[in-house]
Amino acid sequence: MNTISFPGLGDISFHINRVAFNLFGFPLHWYGIIIATGFLLAVLLGMRVSKKLGINPDDIIDLVLYAAPISIICARLYYVIFSGDSMYLEDPMEIVRIWHGGLAIYGGIIGAIGTTFVFCKIKKINALNVLDFGLPYFALAQAIGRWGNFVNQEAFGGQTDLPWG
Repeated sequence: MNTISFPGLGDISFHINRVAFNLFGFPLHWYGIIIATGFLLAVLLGMRVSKKLGINPDDIIDLVLYAAPISIICARLYYVIFSGDSMYLEDPMEIVRIWHGGLAIYGGIIGAIGTTFVFCKIKKINALNVLDFGLPYFALAQAIGRWGNFVNQEAFGGQTDLPWG
């Protein structure tokens, strides 16, 4: 159980379990739910707006279906390579145990951009236009996903006594 507190607001505290609920004995974590929500919202909004810009929404969903799994794999590989943790050398199967944690957004971005260029070359679409189109939706998904870090109590700054901190 994580405790999230706001000492500057009268010491308000929330106790949040990382696991939102279990589905058929499988724990579903808030982090995953929040990330998936941001991702889904970004894709749906992108498909809706794509029609207005003359981009085929089917191309958007096709690209996402390729880019999403490739990006997850790349995010995991990037994390494993740059974490410096010898655990992955001692037990290489730990690399595929993604549910143990460990993704790096940089790897995911590299995977998504690479997939976009290959996809666009095959479909004969301008990749830079697709990347320009997708960036605001990526930023939206990323912003929503940071709330998952908040629930996990990770990726935040140090405690401060400043009134605006």
